[in-house]
Amino acid sequence: MPPKNPMSVVSVNVGLPRELIWRGETISTGIFKQPVQGRVAVRRLNLDGDRQADLTVHGGPDKAIYAYPAEYYHFWREEFPDMELPWAMFGENVTVEGLLDDTVHIGDRFRMGSAGVMVTQPRVPCYKLGIKFGRDDIIKRFLASGFTGFYFAVLEEGEVAAGDAITLIERDEHRVKVSDITRLYAQDKGNVEALQRAVELEALAEDWRSYFQKRLTKMSSRRQK
Repeated sequence: MPPKNPMSVVSVNVGLPRELIWRGETISTGIFKQPVQGRVAVRRLNLDGDRQADLTVHGGPDKAIYAYPAEYYHFWREEFPDMELPWAMFGENVTVEGLLDDTVHIGDRFRMGSAGVMVTQPRVPCYKLGIKFGRDDIIKRFLASGFTGFYFAVLEEGEVAAGDAITLIERDEHRVKVSDITRLYAQDKGNVEALQRAVELEALAEDWRSYFQKRLTKMSSRRQK
């Protein structure tokens, strides 16, 4: 048998927004995705058959595809041994293998199936992940775990299917890991040097750079008082 590619697509997952009642209110969410068979078209804004309910948290050019490492499922299955955790449980579009938050850099470019993609930012969960899991504490635990996964921008449209290889095309020269950005957001909030690196990172989504710039400005103004 030929050697297994160290980086690959385990599952491709799509879903359309659905309405449900949450705390007495009707909300729309696209987090309930399902694995699909066969080749799926990769578009600039999303995968065919997939839509987002709230474009502020998923979708658009910088967040076209959400990728979550299959390796992290082992951790969560130990955390929640009584829960079924199938692929797409975290609302990811692609469950991947061999790409981890602490080995993938913001700006890294990959060939995934026949599509060209670039890592743009980590995933910050919203309350809808709590709805999916049926527990509010998953938001805090998700961020604390460091296992957030990351978003791809689509640089070149193509197709992807489960089993496709993922190939590194270009490693970003700044070498800022996805996990570095997550840590800066959730834990290491006062690291001025890291904040400056993040602000200067052109591949990082603009809303993240703006957020970190505001934090830098606020810290600078405090020091001047």
